[in-house]
Amino acid sequence: MNTIEENTNVTSLRIGSGVIKNIGKDAGRFVVATMEIPWKLTTKLLGAEARKVVIIESIEESWLNEQLSDLPGCDCIIGIGGGQAIDAGKYFAWKLEIPFISIPTIMSVNAFVTPAAGIRRNHQVVYLGEVSPNPLIIDYDIIRSAPRELNIAGIGDLLSIHTASFDWEHAQSKGMSEYPFSSSITRKASEILGELYPHIPAIRNAENEGLKAIALGYMKMNTICLPLGHFRVEEGSEHYLFYELEERLQQPFIHGNIVGLGIYLMSRLQRNDSNGITEIMDEVGLGYHPNAMGIKKEDLLRSLLNLNNFVKNKHKLWYTCINDVPISREWAMNATENLRF
Repeated sequence: MNTIEENTNVTSLRIGSGVIKNIGKDAGRFVVATMEIPWKLTTKLLGAEARKVVIIESIEESWLNEQLSDLPGCDCIIGIGGGQAIDAGKYFAWKLEIPFISIPTIMSVNAFVTPAAGIRRNHQVVYLGEVSPNPLIIDYDIIRSAPRELNIAGIGDLLSIHTASFDWEHAQSKGMSEYPFSSSITRKASEILGELYPHIPAIRNAENEGLKAIALGYMKMNTICLPLGHFRVEEGSEHYLFYELEERLQQPFIHGNIVGLGIYLMSRLQRNDSNGITEIMDEVGLGYHPNAMGIKKEDLLRSLLNLNNFVKNKHKLWYTCINDVPISREWAMNATENLRF
């Protein structure tokens, strides 16, 4: 086990093939937050029996609180699965004030390293709590057993640096930045992308090198953002399109894919090297096209046309290009022309 010295929000890390084995023996009395498929993959590997296994059916706060009230006494929570299972596990651990073990089985979202639990309150995204994985388990064999497209999706929350950093600088230029802007911080974030790009073929093929590159990219992001107290360089207009669509359609999406759709469209709104970032998403095989997520063209058009009102009515959302760059139906039609529905 590796102890992490930098501020990555990961207290310790186990990374490699087979590193999940017998983790339950060191966990004391534990409760598992998971879903059916990841639980089938891992149940025989933990080396000990859980006091309770919660199959996550929803990440609505009310549903999570119902499960929380029925949990037996335990020493830690183990989150096993994708973003929703990990976020639910973080929520339980935060509420109970006990340690959390993070075992992602897919790389589709950065929830396994971020401190807050991303849950839903009346179908709206809220981030609650602060939890540090101890340890974070990156088991290549387990992760690679997931569909490849789900692991490729893990790159979405790193590629969003491209649009989010632009939004932060744009907000600064308008005198609307909520935090002191720092070009050195955006450069450091861009360096994460620069280090990631050589690993694109390995990420596309779900090779160990690619899985490690995504995990370490997220951890490096934390070393930048956690001391600042915000993730401005990683979350911006591309996420806000996702929030609007999820609230509008009231359905979950594979996080990295829907963020990729946001990157595709918002980089065009920003006039921010949209061809270059699209080429990278295409090269890695990110499933950002609407047909991969069941999004109809008219729903996406309505979302784009409503974005300005949406962000203005969500007072906690940061200032981005959406606030002052007009989105007409003509622009929306042109911007979505080459997307697959």
